Amino acid sequence: MSVVALSELLGAAVRDASGTVRGRVREIAVAPQDHPTRIAYLIVKTSDGERVVPPDALRSAGASVRAATEMSQWARYTPSDGVLLLKRDLLDQQIIDVHGRKVVRVNDVELESTPINSHLLLNIVSVDVGARGAIRRLSKGLVPSFTLRALLERIPPRVIPWEYVDLLETDPARRVKLKIAYEGLAKLHPADIADIVEDLPPAEREAVFETIDEEVAAETLEEIDPDIQVSIVESLDKDRAADIVEEMDPDAAADLLGELPEERSGEILKEMQPQERQEVTQLLEFGEHTAAGRMTTEFVAVPDTAVVDDAIEALKTFEGSREALATIYLTGSGQKLLGSVPLVKIAISSPAVQLSELSEPYVACAPDTPQAEVAALFDKYNLITLAVVDEHGRLAGIITADDVITMLRHSH
Repeated sequence: MSVVALSELLGAAVRDASGTVRGRVREIAVAPQDHPTRIAYLIVKTSDGERVVPPDALRSAGASVRAATEMSQWARYTPSDGVLLLKRDLLDQQIIDVHGRKVVRVNDVELESTPINSHLLLNIVSVDVGARGAIRRLSKGLVPSFTLRALLERIPPRVIPWEYVDLLETDPARRVKLKIAYEGLAKLHPADIADIVEDLPPAEREAVFETIDEEVAAETLEEIDPDIQVSIVESLDKDRAADIVEEMDPDAAADLLGELPEERSGEILKEMQPQERQEVTQLLEFGEHTAAGRMTTEFVAVPDTAVVDDAIEALKTFEGSREALATIYLTGSGQKLLGSVPLVKIAISSPAVQLSELSEPYVACAPDTPQAEVAALFDKYNLITLAVVDEHGRLAGIITADDVITMLRHSH
């Protein structure tokens, strides 16, 4: 088994079974539908047009390539958009390094060459994103190979194993054919995905948001700079945008839709499910810089007659943000706020204990409280959540600590 670099193979002389040089390697193709890493064929430029040489017709592949067949047996090359061409689609292109959680540029590709019987198996093993790949390509043909090898040995490799690479492809039809699914990216923390997406050009950002799971997309969108949020949502079709916005926290969704042109936000609202649409529309009516404009209507509230077990049942079915779980609110008739119980107390109490016995004094504010006062309340009382209560004492929504951090970040 030996490793050969794509840059070595490109331009390499190709000899057929007679030992005569018949052409040079122009491209190397992978057909992901057939195999995710295996090289499907080499495209060889000959005096008689472009020909295809499959690995099972190869004796050796490196700085020079030997085929075990005659040139007359090499099929003519016909382009197909279901293949990944390593020079065209990978060299100097940006990819997502899922392991390092960043966007990087490919300087070279490393292939593994394994002799099997009398032919070769060629597989992509990693991409080179460091100086080695760049130097190897720059020095090609200018420096004798043994001098180059000595130089490269002194430079530590910076390679990413192929399984940690997510390719960026903006054409949806090609994404399907090349089996690009951003699975690695989708497993990262939404804040990391947001950092990666912010480093991408607009078309690639759109490609990522068209492809990843709606819930992950929603959490990621909440972490992204507001201007970029707007451009992403404007680039998606309205159904896809609505699917993602539905999964966002209602307050974050309202902030985002408030930034969009009215016609666009109207289209997205129309596509949303009735309940989510109603929650977001309510929030859109409030001033953005007030408590009501910052609150979420997804919170955990149970009757003040409930016991610990009832609170646990309510937690099990709650679909809002993790931050909102920190406090369970107790309400009387007509949603009147009567008390609050921190999650910690519920975790350490036995199932039949009355929640009213665990209740603590709550801190609340009015819907029209300016956001600077909201921040001051969080600071004064070290809050994780703050109740927003209307003039009749009813619980209208809650503000969570992460909303306050976002609020402060954007006000500076």
